[in-house]
Amino acid sequence: MNRTQVDSNHAQPEGMGPLASLEWSRRFLDETPGDPQADGPSRQVAEACWSRTTPFAAPSPELRLWSEALANTLSLERGEAEVLAGGKVVAGMDPYAQRYGGHQFGNWAGQLGDGRAITLGEVASDGGVVELQLKGAGHTPYSRFADGKAVLRSSIREFLCSEAMHHLGVPTTRALSLCTTGESVMRDVLYNGNKALEQGAVVCRVAPSFIRFGSFQIHAATGDDATLRALVEHTLRHHFPSHSMADDASVVAWAREVAETTALMISHWMRVGFVHGVMNTDNMSIHGLTIDYGPYGWLEDYNPGWTPNTTDVSNRRYRYGQQPQIGAWNLARWLESLIPLMDEPEALESVLDHYGEVFNQHHNQMWVGKLGLGSWQEEDQVLIQELNTVLQTIETDMTIFFRLLCHIEGPDVDHFKQAFYGDFSAVEADWNAWLTKWWQRVQGAPNRSAMLQANPKYVLRNWMAQVAIDAAEQGDFTVCEALHSLLKQPYEEQIAMEEEWFCKRPEWARNRVGCSMLSCSS
Repeated sequence: MNRTQVDSNHAQPEGMGPLASLEWSRRFLDETPGDPQADGPSRQVAEACWSRTTPFAAPSPELRLWSEALANTLSLERGEAEVLAGGKVVAGMDPYAQRYGGHQFGNWAGQLGDGRAITLGEVASDGGVVELQLKGAGHTPYSRFADGKAVLRSSIREFLCSEAMHHLGVPTTRALSLCTTGESVMRDVLYNGNKALEQGAVVCRVAPSFIRFGSFQIHAATGDDATLRALVEHTLRHHFPSHSMADDASVVAWAREVAETTALMISHWMRVGFVHGVMNTDNMSIHGLTIDYGPYGWLEDYNPGWTPNTTDVSNRRYRYGQQPQIGAWNLARWLESLIPLMDEPEALESVLDHYGEVFNQHHNQMWVGKLGLGSWQEEDQVLIQELNTVLQTIETDMTIFFRLLCHIEGPDVDHFKQAFYGDFSAVEADWNAWLTKWWQRVQGAPNRSAMLQANPKYVLRNWMAQVAIDAAEQGDFTVCEALHSLLKQPYEEQIAMEEEWFCKRPEWARNRVGCSMLSCSS
């Protein structure tokens, strides 16, 4: 049997509809080796990039959330819950789960793959060809011991954050829809033995592709150079057409671009206070996109050592302040997977240096914008180091502080009362000293327009998402809709929304599961 041939039990497309009218393609399946077996049990798959997989049929699907702006780029109208929740495969689709490996928390984990994601296919959009993928649509050969399904709380977090990040200007995958399935799914939120039934849901997410660092790693790790080469050729042909595999210099040039987009993405995370929470190499997009919204979080108080992931609480490997370094570590592991393609692999070492240089450039410009400096000066490094110190002298809300800084009329710490969680009298002198130094640096005239575009007023704080989840679990999706609308304009004042959403974390959320503590089940 040819490796790309499907078995006779694989579901065939049925019926027409708006999704069927799209211009579907299957470039990834046509150009890379596939698993000869479709569907089936969890298993180790060899010499393949994918396995054909049928989405499960939701018993009672309902379309709950919809991204109108994204749908417009696809010329889609709202609808087709039975397809977007899984189960119905329309004409043109050829669903599959991708095979990849990865380093998890610094250790090689072997084969991983799409355990609860199923790609429906590729379609044309206003921005080029994109991949539509269902997250939570059922078991795949890569589900290991899981069921491949998702619950409502994690799906709401994925939908809202994907779209929020896009409107913040952070490179990200997008979310088209969220459907409830009408099925109850058993989950253990904190992996502590307290299992409970939760509502099932499926998110349809969109990206140029869902190829990851781990997509290349798995083939290099197993010595499958032929499949590795086929994947690289496909990736370059369609996603990096200005690059090739002609020689070592060509591969290095491509790798430098991947390093650049990765550095840019992480610099944006740092700018808005986003913590990914699980920066494993299988969660690193080859496109430099934020991908796989699991136990993520947003800094409430400015604590560079904070991570939202309960699995990481002892080592804090993926804490906010270490994300740039982890980006470099992950990039190094991906570069290792390219060694079989190189005559002189030591040429790849320059890529890591390039990543560091590019990240530092973006990071410096980030501070130019956040502090309204106008341009970068070397002595600004000391000013920023002192700010990082003073921000940690008292529990300080990062988002509120920087937004209020945009409007300050003079160096007076009283202006920031709204950003502090406690009495700031003991640190008042330190704060005023820094504010005075900054005010002198900007000569009393900070670049306010740049500051207002670098410092969002609204981000998807975990407690905000939890309020939406609590309501949705009772059948009320109006809070989700309100947040979706709010976060489309995160840099606008939206005065009517201030009292409800431009505020510090409420005390009830300080230690609540879903707000301060999350797991990969979240």
